[in-house]
Amino acid sequence: MFRNYLKIAIRNLTRNKGFSLINILGLSIGMTAALLIGLWVQNELSIDRSYPKTDRLFRLYNRAEIDGTLWVWDQTPKSIVPVLKKNYPGVEDAARYVDNRFLTSVSDKHLNNLGGIADSGFLSMFGFPMLEGDPARALSNTYNIVLTQRMAKRLFGNQDAMGRTVRIDSNDNFTVTGILKDLSSTTSFNFEYLVPWSYMARLAWNDEQNWGDNSIATYVLLRPGVTQQAFDNQVRNITRSHSKSSVDVFTQPMSRLHLYSKAQNGQLVGDKVTTVRLFTAIAAFILLIACINFMNLSTARSERRAREVGVRKVIGAARTSLITQFIGESTLIAAMAFIIALLLTRISLAAFNQLLGQELTVNYSSPVFWLFSIGFILFTGLLAGSYPAFYLSSFRPAGVLKGSFRKAGTLITTRKALVVLQFSFAIILIICTAIVFKQLRYGINRDAGYNRDQLVYFNDDGAAHGHYDAIRQELLSSGAATSVTYLPGPITRHWSDGLGFRWPGSTTQDEQIDFRTYATRSDFVKTMGITLLQGRDIDIDKYKSDSTAVLLNESAVRAMRLKDPIGQPVSRGDEHSHVVGVIKDFILESPFTSEIVPMVISGPRYDWFQVIHFKLNPAHSIEANLALAEKIYHKYSPAYPFEYHFVDESYALKFKTEQQTTRLSALFAALTIFISCLGLFALAAYTAENRIREIGIRKVLGASVTGITTLLTRDFIYLVLIAFLVAAPVAWSIMSKWLLNYGYRISIGWDIFALAGTGALLLAVLTVSYQAIRAALANPVKNLRTE
Repeated sequence: MFRNYLKIAIRNLTRNKGFSLINILGLSIGMTAALLIGLWVQNELSIDRSYPKTDRLFRLYNRAEIDGTLWVWDQTPKSIVPVLKKNYPGVEDAARYVDNRFLTSVSDKHLNNLGGIADSGFLSMFGFPMLEGDPARALSNTYNIVLTQRMAKRLFGNQDAMGRTVRIDSNDNFTVTGILKDLSSTTSFNFEYLVPWSYMARLAWNDEQNWGDNSIATYVLLRPGVTQQAFDNQVRNITRSHSKSSVDVFTQPMSRLHLYSKAQNGQLVGDKVTTVRLFTAIAAFILLIACINFMNLSTARSERRAREVGVRKVIGAARTSLITQFIGESTLIAAMAFIIALLLTRISLAAFNQLLGQELTVNYSSPVFWLFSIGFILFTGLLAGSYPAFYLSSFRPAGVLKGSFRKAGTLITTRKALVVLQFSFAIILIICTAIVFKQLRYGINRDAGYNRDQLVYFNDDGAAHGHYDAIRQELLSSGAATSVTYLPGPITRHWSDGLGFRWPGSTTQDEQIDFRTYATRSDFVKTMGITLLQGRDIDIDKYKSDSTAVLLNESAVRAMRLKDPIGQPVSRGDEHSHVVGVIKDFILESPFTSEIVPMVISGPRYDWFQVIHFKLNPAHSIEANLALAEKIYHKYSPAYPFEYHFVDESYALKFKTEQQTTRLSALFAALTIFISCLGLFALAAYTAENRIREIGIRKVLGASVTGITTLLTRDFIYLVLIAFLVAAPVAWSIMSKWLLNYGYRISIGWDIFALAGTGALLLAVLTVSYQAIRAALANPVKNLRTE
């Protein structure tokens, strides 16, 4: 019986090559889209969930009410881990971690890769797979270092790295005590080496008495049986009990860190998980649209198979066997489509990875993958073939064998409903993509408040630190730069903030206002191209008293309610400063934030500078300026590579998530439209084929090509218009809620809907018109010859 069913299926495929090709192509494209999205979703869902003890791993967070708003942040004091280990029996282990970039050297090889500083229990807690070494002891000594396999190869080539010496920052020698397997894409960590936390004391970075210094990540491994809620209740007041702070401490499971990282009203809520759910739904709908094509084409060809069903029923075939046969045929087509989909996935995966900036792979050797593939084929075959199977098997043999079979109105209604569903989803995707793109451009075109053009920054690593004045002077005298300034961090990042500022007329409540804090030595306004509204810039070289000077932005002046801010005293704790200038607000954080927070930029009170910004000289080429800057940098820090960054490129990273969403949405919207038009093309061809004699008669009676074309396209145009009417309010509702995530956002105008509706209608007309015109131009003599 199976062999017979297979023969019938193959004969039907070969007898109708055009429709079979469209069916298989549509399904394969839908499957390819689903597979690509599935790979991305699988990777996103697996991040930070594959550690051996994931269910007991947590990260500590802080929560506090600041200026009437609950804030959440993931940086904690360095002093918290020793207290956790000593006083909290529910903690099996705890570890601090912070990213850092040391210069690592072996002989004449110098690398400046990203590394990490961690407590000795870090490796055992997370269970990173080690190729060599004992995870429990690898970081037990101050001068131990653990390398990834890739880092070890770069430093030592093919030689065994265990026990060898690595020099850190040309100062200290470390012994390699462990080799880690290269970190997978399923971890949020990104280090190439680890050095012990005890090395922080050697660098005088480990102030364990300062509970107000929130600058590192803290992870805890709870003992079996200890619940998150119980531990949160115990640890909530740990910071309060050791300081005057009003900060509460709570935990977030490692398994939720990546997907639930957005702080809202003092809680961590879905962020990445929203995008994952969105594209999971998109994958499901694209596959559904491909299956709808199959349903429509199968039922459209129902008259051709009606006699087959009638004969089989007369000779005793049960309806269940017919259903089995038709679903078997759809499963065969699904299997063929899946083979093509695997090939398309393999071909397109590199481009898809480039689009995402990730390294997704298909593990063809995994039995799980092939089990999933079989299930995917069966599911698609069942989904695509279920309606045609039940419909075709319902024909009455007496009617179809007498030739009195006609398509029922319900069939026509169902087919039209499926076409409307297809185009509704396609139009929804078009509208959503257009709104996301418009919101992205709205943020990109927002005035940042400073001039990013030809603005470059680099860290004064190694011996360069402490030679800023000499480097600045040589950058200017060489002609590489027109201005230079010294900052604690890049101008594109929020570096630090603080409470407790006081000024004339301030109240106790005002001390809870959170100010962004920055610092500069000189030429900050000139180098950044910021508008100076009042007073002057800080210039420690010209005004020695500027070590206690501050600049305020517009938002800070408003928050302080200062009518004449120049010369006004501003203090914080024992630090006393005076205002020398007011600058226009500029964007330090997200360009989509509606309000810019108050900012205080102080003079060089402390030596906490590490990033040199300079404006390239427009009189020379960019390459020439950077070559001069590199030569100057290497004069003072010959061992470190000259790693520079353009501010406009760093600023562009703020839009990375929105750009990725826009690209993915555009890609899958295009695929959805293509699949929908593919099905419409086949339906139009079949409709024209069924009405070929009618068309011939109309032409003999004098009908024009335009009239016949209009006749054949009219019904399809109505369906697309109905789809637009269904899609428009749905898309508006979805995107209105999405835009609420942005303080600085566009308003949804009618133009986007008009563009999407017109585009979808034009595509449908072009798709259907080809078949309609082809039928209208056919010779009526040939069409009527058999009548």
